[in-house]
Amino acid sequence: MNPVKRITIIGASGYIGGRLAPRLLERGYRLKCVSRSPENLSGKFWKDKVSIVKADVFTGEGLEDALEDCEAAFYLAHSMADVPDFEETEKISAENFASLCRKSGVKRVIYLGGLGEGKNLSRHLRSRQMVGEIFRSFSLNVTEFRAAIIVGSGSVSFEIIRYLVERLPIIPYYEYLLSLCQPIAVRDVLSYLVLSLEKKEAENRIIEIGGSGVLTYKEMLEIYAQVRGLRRKFFKYPIWSPRAFARFIDFLTPIPGVIALPLLESLKSDVVCKSNAALDIFPEVKPLDYITAVKYALIRISENAVETTWAMSVIPIQKKPYAFTDKEGMIAEERTVSVSASCGRVFKVISEIGGEKGWYYANWLWNLRALADALIGGIGMRRGRRHPFLLFQGEPLDFWRVERVIESRLILLRAEMKLPGRGWLEFEVSPSGNGRCFLRQTAYFEPKGFFGNLYWYGLYPVHMMIFAGLVKEIKRRSEVQNSFSGEAT
Repeated sequence: MNPVKRITIIGASGYIGGRLAPRLLERGYRLKCVSRSPENLSGKFWKDKVSIVKADVFTGEGLEDALEDCEAAFYLAHSMADVPDFEETEKISAENFASLCRKSGVKRVIYLGGLGEGKNLSRHLRSRQMVGEIFRSFSLNVTEFRAAIIVGSGSVSFEIIRYLVERLPIIPYYEYLLSLCQPIAVRDVLSYLVLSLEKKEAENRIIEIGGSGVLTYKEMLEIYAQVRGLRRKFFKYPIWSPRAFARFIDFLTPIPGVIALPLLESLKSDVVCKSNAALDIFPEVKPLDYITAVKYALIRISENAVETTWAMSVIPIQKKPYAFTDKEGMIAEERTVSVSASCGRVFKVISEIGGEKGWYYANWLWNLRALADALIGGIGMRRGRRHPFLLFQGEPLDFWRVERVIESRLILLRAEMKLPGRGWLEFEVSPSGNGRCFLRQTAYFEPKGFFGNLYWYGLYPVHMMIFAGLVKEIKRRSEVQNSFSGEAT
């Protein structure tokens, strides 16, 4: 039997909180999921099984309702992405939470903090451990887990490693990259958090958690390159400036400098478990090694099965005519237009693309790209299409493969030309009322290494022109056909 049933998750829309909630639901807990922006939970498949509460630990607004009638609370909030000087915000937030926990009679608090010890801890690690100390100062029954880098699809630390290795053929490093780290797989972190509710021995404890191996940060970069089959060289950089490197990461990756800076400052400290308490208290958890954790993360990404990321963004189809994103190693160039035609009419126009009709806009550029592909041993445009206006899943279409078809709704094409990465082109239509529809066209590219990124960004002006022209031409042809057919607009 579980000792507690009613749980509050502070930070339920975050990276860990969003993965923890469904696992707690599976074990029969009743949840209150707390977020400053509860709309970020609207897309979760489990949202109807929980009580969603809007609250802010920094201002205290809504926090009393969030903790009312709850027996245990997970504290997974942090302010590192909010303000550069986040320590004071962390302190005030922790005090607000602890005060209301004591007032509400919360029996257990489970907190995920940072691993490390000594007087030279970074601001980030000091603030993480300060939060746990504040909870204990309020005489709360606290289980404080301390972890180093969390390895999982979408985690901020893993994404920094991934982007650096993928995009730089030569990687600069400073002596701090030789500090020791004990990375842990996100699935192991979640196991510890879930099981802590059922372990009396975990109460009122600081528990250090880590994976099965200790590595330097440089070794972690090298192992990632090895797993991905990338050849990378390292050169020792003589000057260490966390702010300069944070700006470099801001430029090179989707990770903002305000988030990268405190993580880079933490490199000067070894973050290794000094105690085996986690293994003794949780013998059922067998921590993964770093290589396996990386492989699992990459599988999740390749299968488009990433549960949560360090930063989630929602782009409503009705509001954004253009969007460009570059995250989790996948570049997406999305364009949305409103079409005065039915979904069926627009889908028909899309289904007739390629073959003898060509690619509607700048067809000579598509042919030029196909010629270049043929010259380097690729398939070029030789295959054409099987039927002039019908597409079926699995069949070829010029230098694409039809990967998915949902009648009158979606067509997904996978590029089979020679590329330094993998590419897809997706067309999706959805009704908007009064005989109209939205057409969303998205070009996806998953670059492999430095040359993959060089290929995409080097040709980006051409990509922009082609994809902008293509979606406009599909819209024009759909509306012209619609007027000829006499359908209502």
